[in-house]
Amino acid sequence: MNTEGRSTTSGGRRLTRRDFLRATAVGGSAAVFLAACAPAGAPTGGAAPTTAAGEAPVAGAPKQGGTMVWLGHQEVAGLSPDDAGPDVQAVMINNIHNPLVYYNEFNELELVLADSYEIAEDGLTYTFKLKEGVKFHDGSDFTSADVKYTWDYYRNPDNGAVRAGLFTGVSEIETPDDLTVVVKMATINAASLANWASFPIVQSTYHAEVGESTYRTAPIGTGAYKLKEWRAAEFTELEAFEDHFRGRPNIDIIRLEVVPEPSVRTIALQTGDADATVWPLLVEDSLSFAQDPNYVVLKALGNSIKHFPLNNSLPQLSDKRVRQAMMYGLDRERIVADLWQGAASVAHSNIPPSSFYYDPNLKQYPYDVEQAKALLDEAGWVPGSDGVRAKDGVRLSFTMTTITGDQARRPIAEFAQQQLKEIGVEIQLAEAPVASILEGLRNGTLESSIFNWTYNNGAIEPDPFSTLHSTGGNNFNQFKNAEMDRLIEEGLQVVDPEERRKYYDQIQAIFVEEVPCLYLQYDEWLNVFSARVKGLPVDPKASTVWFYRAHEWWLD
Repeated sequence: MNTEGRSTTSGGRRLTRRDFLRATAVGGSAAVFLAACAPAGAPTGGAAPTTAAGEAPVAGAPKQGGTMVWLGHQEVAGLSPDDAGPDVQAVMINNIHNPLVYYNEFNELELVLADSYEIAEDGLTYTFKLKEGVKFHDGSDFTSADVKYTWDYYRNPDNGAVRAGLFTGVSEIETPDDLTVVVKMATINAASLANWASFPIVQSTYHAEVGESTYRTAPIGTGAYKLKEWRAAEFTELEAFEDHFRGRPNIDIIRLEVVPEPSVRTIALQTGDADATVWPLLVEDSLSFAQDPNYVVLKALGNSIKHFPLNNSLPQLSDKRVRQAMMYGLDRERIVADLWQGAASVAHSNIPPSSFYYDPNLKQYPYDVEQAKALLDEAGWVPGSDGVRAKDGVRLSFTMTTITGDQARRPIAEFAQQQLKEIGVEIQLAEAPVASILEGLRNGTLESSIFNWTYNNGAIEPDPFSTLHSTGGNNFNQFKNAEMDRLIEEGLQVVDPEERRKYYDQIQAIFVEEVPCLYLQYDEWLNVFSARVKGLPVDPKASTVWFYRAHEWWLD
């Protein structure tokens, strides 16, 4: 891994992983379990959970003013709510827009644009009362019409939204008055509050006038920050919205700069040119910052799998035995230990171990070269004179496209290239911007890549519709399995956690048997902040969403 710009402690001793984990161990597993046991769609009166317990004790009153610089590893390709898949885009989108509710960094459901909500006993009607006096960035009033328009637009299959699957089960949206939204469900969707109810709201009149393509470049939301300037591959700059309903944010400007190389992001933090990195640095650099009192490192268990998506529609990748063989042919323990400094755990499921729904008794793939070769032999793939296997004139070869400038994950791809060569699999490496990679995977024109993505909806919600259902908007693997589709659809209709878990046990079993992607690890998420950023949370349980609280922070 690249070590350029690596920092050390004042005494020259590098912080070890053991030191760091002892100092910043993530607690609260019981809290995560209890939160997971309260299903998103369970009938409730909708009282707003509090987050005060997780706020950092900070001396002095918040200050107003200043520019806070964040660093991201990829271009910000769009700023519509439908672009909120990649983390670097999501943090910008969710500072420009607000949802009615969302699960915050403590895995607690928090009311935002909703004042309250109520779910009917049969789980088929959701009634939201909206906050009064909320303004959009253009000065117009936020009303129920904006909610209806947003949800109707992005759930309409004719509009081709990537995130349309979030609205599974929604039948009709009514607006009896300006501050009331009633959602009628055709079927129960136990993930409703985590999925469609958390979808950010757009200014309806403006969006209808300019269309989605233009809106992605010039959004208008109710968020604490409004767009000032956007250059996709360079920077995105937001400015404080004076009339934000929660009060004017403390910091005047948030500027996210696109810096693909983690070593350069490290230098920017060391020199004070940046205040935080949205996308983590090289692990060893994050651990070094953790011992420096001039920095704060927020840590949480990640919910996204670091993985190699595979285009299952290709003849050389369509047989599950080939995909299983590659799992056996990868020494994932070594990847975690040598290439990720031990700050991760080997993945054995599409659901993270922190989730109530995680099944610890699934089939596993220990490193076993001979087992890998035997599976390929059984599938009829014969080694050629160059060592690369072939079958029916097709070589067992594919291209893995990594994100341009991704110094952290590129070495993993190179390691896999060498290891899988030993079992007769050829991997060609290429690079492309992340927007091109996502488009190619979604369209089935790209063969493979490597990045982090959730094959669930976090530790709280296990629904994998977007990534594992055959019609999912992020079905990167072009995976089609009728039984998986059925279980995903039926699992959404079960509210009781114990009963619901039976469906997700089966979903996980199919996932590990079919191996739609090569799943590697769950990372320990480490975000570095300058100590001049005040108001940060203490002991968060979920990563990235802490950036949605930027309106509460200030600069010392």
